[in-house]
Amino acid sequence: MIKDLQAEILRLKKQRDVCILAHSYMSEEICEVADFVGDSYALAVKAKTAEQSSVIMCGVRFMAETVKMLSPQKKVLLANPRAGCPMAEQMDRGVIAEVKKMYPDYAVVAYINTTAELKTIADYCVTSSSALKICRAVPEKNILFIPDINLGTYIAERLPEKNFKLLSGGCPTHAKIEREDVLAARERHPDALLLVHPECRPEVTKLADYVGSTSGIMDFAEKSQGKEFIIGTENSIVQHLQFRCPDKKFYPLSKNLICPNMKLTTLPDVYACLMGDGGEEIVLNEELRVAAVKCIEKMIEYGG
Repeated sequence: MIKDLQAEILRLKKQRDVCILAHSYMSEEICEVADFVGDSYALAVKAKTAEQSSVIMCGVRFMAETVKMLSPQKKVLLANPRAGCPMAEQMDRGVIAEVKKMYPDYAVVAYINTTAELKTIADYCVTSSSALKICRAVPEKNILFIPDINLGTYIAERLPEKNFKLLSGGCPTHAKIEREDVLAARERHPDALLLVHPECRPEVTKLADYVGSTSGIMDFAEKSQGKEFIIGTENSIVQHLQFRCPDKKFYPLSKNLICPNMKLTTLPDVYACLMGDGGEEIVLNEELRVAAVKCIEKMIEYGG
């Protein structure tokens, strides 16, 4: 049974000095055995201060890379080696190097959802919750924002004093949601507030009652006086909120808001990692790691 496997995982992680990180898009049974649950960058920060010598990332590859970048002395395992992020893999360093030649006076701002290699060419890193603050704070007026065109558009519209160049990248899961999906959900649940992620298209975010990161959406729903919510991000968040707020009602904006990469990781995957029979250790060349972490250090400098 699930509870038996969970009990064994809890025993093993303590015995083997392992910290388990679970992104918010993981299933409830994985989140229940994790030491920390949250957004990708917040998890990497938690891993850095955790006392354990090893870390299992229940998420996707770029998240495990970020953990290793901030905690190079720790052993970092990606629970399911096939779990990648299509957005993070859409652009590589060579492509952006060529774009930089076209716009030499533009600072490169990379969303956290990028590979370690791509971060080496970025001037600043941002998260969905810090992007507006960081882009406003950096001294450069001209910004090349990569890779998410939807998040970039959302930020650019709120910073008319800056010049943004955007490329055609983004999260395929969030980007598939259209205005018609919002209208249909509103019709089904006329009293519900609409909470969406800024990786959604502008036509969707413009209709929302709240736009924010995954953690921001969950915090808003928990603290709100409202009783019904349409959730415009990965559908696992609907389930998590149902557990956290049993007195409220939560509805998925669309049945298609499912990330196949996040769904790859299972509770048995976590168990296999602890048994030394699963996962993949993340190894980063030190030169690459040092170059990649600089944009994160700049984010921290400007308040991220």
